Amino acid sequence: MRPIKDLRNTTEISELCHQSKEPVFITKNGYGDLVVMSMETYENSLAKLELYQKLAEAEAQMKNGKLLNGEEVFKVLKKKHGK
Repeated sequence: MRPIKDLRNTTEISELCHQSKEPVFITKNGYGDLVVMSMETYENSLAKLELYQKLAEAEAQMKNGKLLNGEEVFKVLKKKHGK
């Protein structure tokens, strides 16, 4: 956590974000106001979110009995991609 006045030194905040590989929380008057993070951290967060969404979707499909036969899936993939 850093106070909002620290945003004046953007180079320091940027280095902190890249070194820690974690979001930096910015406070204003003692309360949370902003979150700053590197592009790498942001993209990793989005990738994790997408993965969790896909896992939740797969779990819902399993609960509803929507399962695919593995052998059939591989046959279709081999036919589609020629290997």
